[in-house]
Amino acid sequence: MSLDRSAAMKIAEVLTESLPYIQRFTGKTIVVKFGGNAMIDESLQNSFARDIVLMKLVGLNPVVVHGGGPQIGQLLEKLSIKSEFVDGMRVTDSATMDVVEMVLGGTVNKQIVSLINRNGGKAIGLTGKDGKLIRARKMTVTRKTPGMNASEIVDIGHVGEVVSINTDVIDMLTNSNFIPVIAPVGVGNDGAAYNINADLVAGKIAEVLQAEKLMLLTNVAGLMDKQGEVLTGLSTQQVDELIADGTIYGGMLPKIGCALDAVKAGVVSAHIIDGRVDHAVLLEIFTDVGVGTKISNQRD
Repeated sequence: MSLDRSAAMKIAEVLTESLPYIQRFTGKTIVVKFGGNAMIDESLQNSFARDIVLMKLVGLNPVVVHGGGPQIGQLLEKLSIKSEFVDGMRVTDSATMDVVEMVLGGTVNKQIVSLINRNGGKAIGLTGKDGKLIRARKMTVTRKTPGMNASEIVDIGHVGEVVSINTDVIDMLTNSNFIPVIAPVGVGNDGAAYNINADLVAGKIAEVLQAEKLMLLTNVAGLMDKQGEVLTGLSTQQVDELIADGTIYGGMLPKIGCALDAVKAGVVSAHIIDGRVDHAVLLEIFTDVGVGTKISNQRD
């Protein structure tokens, strides 16, 4: 099938627009958290995989971190294991942790690796247990209890937070032209496994690698103001102000907090992008328009 001249010119324009971005980001590390609709919809899965493969081919170093909450919930339901949440975090007893490891480190991780490889990439799947990649400790959660003055400490089981990241494992893979695909399961000093929020893992990995970008795929168009308009270029100071005045609240707070921490720790920019858009990752990196909210230390 031949292209008409206008279609061919449009392709040329797109390639020309992307060239300065490719030149600017060659050799840079981009950490991408893969989740939401992009993980479930088949066409979005394939567009994501092609984006990651193209990034690697043009000289960037993508590192993929993935979640898997819906898949974990589905298997727990099949096994008649009740799901319980505290402040948005899944209470993870030993039986639940077995399922978490099975789904994140097995099913979901291998699906993403296979997806990238089928689209021409060279991906290798890891969990935080491999090569002591993610050292973790048990997370403690406190919450106010009605009728009590003091806060209550809640045991949510094998839910962890990141202590350290072993960058040697990631560096070895990226330097050998592989794409790391990381499941957010950490390991404690006692060898216990911990379920860790994928956004937090992606943020910490971006920090220790001093990544050019941290990209968090979501099911929303980006960070919005009180009128429902997407906010595009924000400084860390502006984000702090939006949190203080209540524009950013509820379920978006942990994700924004993760992005904010990464940028304040040296990541050049963090992006909250709409994973429901085909090729969202490429659009955000290689075009002037983008498809989400960029947070950096500079005002756009």
